[in-house]
Amino acid sequence: MTAAFYIASAVMIAFGAMVVLNRNPVSSALSLVVSFLGLAGLFMSLDAYFIGIIQILVYAGAVMVLFLFIIMLMDLKAEVRRKLNIPAVIGGGLIAVLFVAQLVAVLADFKPGQQPMPALAEGRATDVKAVGTLLFERYPFHIQVMGVLLLSATIGVIALSKKESAK
Repeated sequence: MTAAFYIASAVMIAFGAMVVLNRNPVSSALSLVVSFLGLAGLFMSLDAYFIGIIQILVYAGAVMVLFLFIIMLMDLKAEVRRKLNIPAVIGGGLIAVLFVAQLVAVLADFKPGQQPMPALAEGRATDVKAVGTLLFERYPFHIQVMGVLLLSATIGVIALSKKESAK
């Protein structure tokens, strides 16, 4: 499991950097999809299978399809390369190094993080059952309102994307 954790972390970091560094918005959005898949892998390696699957279905699936649809609808072009701002790059690198040093110092002194997690209780309900019960018993109206909002947003996007006919 440790190897899976490190592989998923490396995928997330690499493709997260590509989200920022890519000049093409479509390539950046697709890099974000792979970064979301790495996050789902992290959840899976931590035995949070339900959250990992939801991460893939909701974020890597639905949300990123919506982002790609909007990017393609707006017909964004790749950003033109500009001259490199050396002082800004040096300042950003220095801040990143200071942040990592501070993070390492804080985590080295965090004693609860060095102890193993206690074992889970046997016979507990599954994540899916608990989330489903909570959502559909406690918040049925909210779910219906979200469905109506998503439907109206979809209709609005379709109406806005239609080209006006030439008269």
